[in-house]
Amino acid sequence: MSPIAGKEGSFQHIRHFLFYMTLFLLASCASYPHEPAGVIHEDAHRGGTVVAFSQSGELLASGGWSGNVRLWQLPGGSSLRYWRGHSDSVNGIAFLAADQQVVTAGYDGVLQRRGVGGKLQQQLTGLVPITHMDADPLTDRLVTGHRDGTVRLWKASDFTLLDERKLHTGAVKAVALDPQRGRYASSSTDGSVAVWTEAGDARYLEEPPADAFTLAFSPDGQWLSGGTWFRLYRWNLDDGSLVTLATEHYGIIKSVQYTDKGASLASISRQTDSSVYFLDPVSGEVTRRFQRHDLCGADVSVSPDGRYMATTSDDASVRIWVLGSQP
Repeated sequence: MSPIAGKEGSFQHIRHFLFYMTLFLLASCASYPHEPAGVIHEDAHRGGTVVAFSQSGELLASGGWSGNVRLWQLPGGSSLRYWRGHSDSVNGIAFLAADQQVVTAGYDGVLQRRGVGGKLQQQLTGLVPITHMDADPLTDRLVTGHRDGTVRLWKASDFTLLDERKLHTGAVKAVALDPQRGRYASSSTDGSVAVWTEAGDARYLEEPPADAFTLAFSPDGQWLSGGTWFRLYRWNLDDGSLVTLATEHYGIIKSVQYTDKGASLASISRQTDSSVYFLDPVSGEVTRRFQRHDLCGADVSVSPDGRYMATTSDDASVRIWVLGSQP
């Protein structure tokens, strides 16, 4: 057999493998009911990156690849406001000041605050590109992760810089805050995962087998959850040890958020997947399935009262579910 024929045979084998794997995955997904979104905005962004609810649950903010920001009014999900806040992707978004302000962070190195009417109130420029952001209005804290491996802690109400640390040698992938205990976490392309406080030194947790693309503290403060290709990470914050959990996601778990008072993790995945699930944070098993996106998933958010869930993705859409009130 000629080398060319051998290569063609190998390619044919790969094509068959991918074909049957696709059929298997589609069959697996189709065998379970998936809850459809109540509201779908198909062209919200050129590509969606982030979503976040107001504390009241009456507003939803979303951002995308081109730096655009949109506000949506709940419960109907109607479009309320639109502005161009950044010249590159919006990589963080949050409501502050009793839901009267929206803070956004961009890969353009801009940290920006606007009123919910869209008027610019404060802006910092010239920062190292911001790769991720998390904020808490009750503690008045905002944490940003940057392309150079630096994390920065800000006073959310006026962008006063409170702390700056070079914790990683690679770009920061995700940041998270634990408002009840004043702790912060960050992960990086160098594989490291750090937990730190304003007054204390950073502690590095057991290094995961692959990068952590998302992080979330459990409400009880005992665990830090994360996501990677196909699997869920679960760190014990007492000793820093790691457990890796299999899931039904067949791509990168890009975003997770605790809900149901810590009993569930809302999750969305990307690359070879766009599934939206509620996962058991202890076992990784799916407890609730939702309508998937048409392209790679980007972000998931559940409102503070547990009534709504929103997602966005590369398919440009923003989707909203009514989950029902938490007990």
